[in-house]
Amino acid sequence: MNKRADDSTTIRHTSINQGSEYRSQFNKTVTWRTENLLLNTSKPMELIVDHRRHPSPRIPVYIQGEPDSISEASKLLKWKMNAAYIHKKAQQKLLHLRQLKRFRVEILDARTKQQLCFMDKVDPHSTIGEVKSLFHKSYPKWYPSRQALKLDPKGKALRDEDVLQNLPVGTTATMYFRDLGPQLGWTMVFLAEYMGPLLIYLLFYFRVPYIYTDKFAFTASPYPVVSLACACHSFHYIKRLIETIFVHRFSHGTMPLRTIARNCAYYWGFAAWLAYYINHPLYTPPSYGEMQVNYSLLVFILCEAGNFSIHLTLNNLRGEGPKIRKFPSPTKNPFTWLFFFVSCPNYTYEVGAWVSFSIMTQCVPVALFAFLGFIQMTIWAKGKHKTYTREFKDYPNLRMPILPLIL
Repeated sequence: MNKRADDSTTIRHTSINQGSEYRSQFNKTVTWRTENLLLNTSKPMELIVDHRRHPSPRIPVYIQGEPDSISEASKLLKWKMNAAYIHKKAQQKLLHLRQLKRFRVEILDARTKQQLCFMDKVDPHSTIGEVKSLFHKSYPKWYPSRQALKLDPKGKALRDEDVLQNLPVGTTATMYFRDLGPQLGWTMVFLAEYMGPLLIYLLFYFRVPYIYTDKFAFTASPYPVVSLACACHSFHYIKRLIETIFVHRFSHGTMPLRTIARNCAYYWGFAAWLAYYINHPLYTPPSYGEMQVNYSLLVFILCEAGNFSIHLTLNNLRGEGPKIRKFPSPTKNPFTWLFFFVSCPNYTYEVGAWVSFSIMTQCVPVALFAFLGFIQMTIWAKGKHKTYTREFKDYPNLRMPILPLIL
């Protein structure tokens, strides 16, 4: 073992016949260091452990004309005892190195900058989701899905799958916590959003009291298009409920309760508004009569079937496993052939269904609902299209986000 002046150490085990080789390499090292470094000859020390019964005399190494210190350990150590001791020390050293590599995580309040939690000896391979679970133990009211952890108070929230050692932080990571408020799972979110419009529309269709004047309570409209519109509207939301329960695959993600209230107000409010006019006693049928209604009904049915087919295709694609990343492609089902031209045909069919429903009823609130839905779905489609083109180099260039060859 050669301990140098800068406290670095070299350990080498040599056999009986390798003593001269060791001495030669040692002399070369000393010569190089003498010529290139300013050495303090009082610092270097050579510790020799010789396990032979009759060790040969030691020849000191001369550094700048002065011999280095040699510590004879052959008389003090026995091999078995020494091996166990070295093994124990090595384990202690490895444990110490592991502890040095562990992270310390400090969590501060994003608004007040007050320290909420300090975690010591966190494994560097821990994910943000695991850090949230550790933080949850200190604050049970803030369950993991309610937490948003950021590296900057005004920055973007870290994803649960982000690994601690891959973040741009040192061994002490400072994170900022923001409370997202009460959360609700995605299945319950969609059930709440879709159940409301279904029931609200039926209240207007059956003309329950206090909606219109008392003389129209529980009366029926004389126009067949009113009943047909109720059937189409109910079918649309029943289909959505069935897809939510049996088709869609949701992750463990959640939505804040205040966002759910806003979404429900949007869906429920529009359902009440369009149902009020379609089922109103003074409602008049479309200008072009049965032809307008029948063609619109045909387009509505095709779009609903296409939307359901796309959802099944996407569900089968996710069913192949989370580690398999593929973009959706057309199948033998003709409704999926729209994948040749757009990245999100489910949104295309959804917009088509509401446009045909607005033409069928010739109702302005329905047309406005379809237009606002088209704007929102275009934003979603552009986001997914951008993700596909960035992730897959062989993604078809012909595809557009939502409208073939246009948008």
